[in-house]
Amino acid sequence: MISANNVTLRIGKKALFEDVNIKFTEGNCYGLIGANGAGKSTFLKILTGQIEPSKGDVSITPGQRLSFLEQDHFKYDEYSVLDTVIMGNARLYEIMKEKEAIYAKEDFTEEDGNKASELEAEFADMNGWEAESDAAQLLNGLGVETENHYKMMSELDGSLKVKVLLAKALFGNPDILLLDEPTNHLDLDAIAWLEEFLINFDNTVIVVSHDRYFLNKVCTHIADIDYAKIQLYAGNYDFWYESSQLLIKQMKEANKKKEEKIKELQDFIQRFSANASKSKQATSRKRALEKIELDEIRPSSRKYPYIDFRPQREIGNEVLQVEGISKTIDGVKVLDNVSFIVNHDDKIAFVGSNELATTTLFNIITGQMEPDEGSYKWGVTTSQGYFPKDSAAEFNREDTIVEWLTQYSPDPDPTYVRGFLGRMLFAGDDGVKKVKVLSGGEKVRCLLSKMMIMGCNCLVFDDPTNHLDMESITALNNALIKFSGVVIFTSHDHQFIQTTANRIMEIVPSGQLIDKITTYDEYLESDEMARKRQGFADAASEDED
Repeated sequence: MISANNVTLRIGKKALFEDVNIKFTEGNCYGLIGANGAGKSTFLKILTGQIEPSKGDVSITPGQRLSFLEQDHFKYDEYSVLDTVIMGNARLYEIMKEKEAIYAKEDFTEEDGNKASELEAEFADMNGWEAESDAAQLLNGLGVETENHYKMMSELDGSLKVKVLLAKALFGNPDILLLDEPTNHLDLDAIAWLEEFLINFDNTVIVVSHDRYFLNKVCTHIADIDYAKIQLYAGNYDFWYESSQLLIKQMKEANKKKEEKIKELQDFIQRFSANASKSKQATSRKRALEKIELDEIRPSSRKYPYIDFRPQREIGNEVLQVEGISKTIDGVKVLDNVSFIVNHDDKIAFVGSNELATTTLFNIITGQMEPDEGSYKWGVTTSQGYFPKDSAAEFNREDTIVEWLTQYSPDPDPTYVRGFLGRMLFAGDDGVKKVKVLSGGEKVRCLLSKMMIMGCNCLVFDDPTNHLDMESITALNNALIKFSGVVIFTSHDHQFIQTTANRIMEIVPSGQLIDKITTYDEYLESDEMARKRQGFADAASEDED
């Protein structure tokens, strides 16, 4: 068990947390939620001891081991992948290195033998002989292939490093597991594996995530940060949402009844306070009036942007035809003769682990990149808005936010432009901020403002949910559900895909395309899709042979 006892954290004059008391017990998975800036990651750092609270303390059951997902992707560059994972259990790794040092001695003494014997016994008690196979199993489950297990961490790209650090956190069955955004940069297969791992994990888990489906799958409780307090709810994310909304509704209804009673008493007092025969009754009602207190309903710190994509022109029947597109990048054929036709009512989700292929295809059909072979053609009634995965070049300029957005607006009036920014929670002086200094989430909100103001009828999104908080993801999700045009997108958010898409495509590792008119959940459960994937893999293997 881990608990926070009267924890207060002040940053300047602001209290991020005020006298927080909460216990996290064994066998439960707690989803830690709250608006951006509420302090989710900070609270995890308090629990791990990385940040000292201004007041209060954190206590852990004696003898229990705490593990957390680290964010420094370069910290272990001098170590092998397997060693990095095994370091998740610091004592086990220390024993391994002590043993190696003793056995490497040329003048092996009796004292060394006794020490080695002690270490071997402790090593066996900790299941040390299974350490490498357990680490390999975690890595394989997260999609880190065996060929990478003995590489140095410095040789891996960023996405693989994230998976290794996650495997490190999971390694060795920790008693308390803290995970800050563990699904970020994971493909959907790795997320599904992690969901199953946490569902079957018997100890204490505290997780921060913006993925609603993930929280619904793994969480037994929700810890909601708001008003500098943490309120605990039993159940998953959807249960928390319904409970919190019901609580507010009940408080409002109770207040309404109290207000009606207050008005009734005030009317009686006003009418009969000067009447001698009624004076006792008026006094009695005055006392009753003084006892009535309205429940305090404070506005939540959560803010939902207003996202609404309105096409300036209705889309025709001919939308997009892709014919035989192939593309090789760095000697690897990422697209191989890809062909498909987009219909006027399609909302297509590209799924699977081959993210480079999807990004390449999106860059080609939006004119950012030329194919090696093949062609594409947009219909004459279409207009396209593109949300790229890498938008660094878009914001590498001296423009203010208003100046940046004005270049895409059909109306250059600053008031008109500021209206779109206001919908995306850029208020007041935010408009004069330079775009080059914006945070990741602010850049995403700028790009969404751009796509709204352009009024396109075909929207292409390459992983738009990264860097967004849950409120913004929900707003974007709802906007795309009601959007009357065509949407082509990819995302790591299961619920976002399931509720938006009516057609699923996957570019398998061979560079070929699976195309199915179905929901995402049905696609994942489809035996036909599994056979197709295996068939493409076998075909690719035969080609290599």
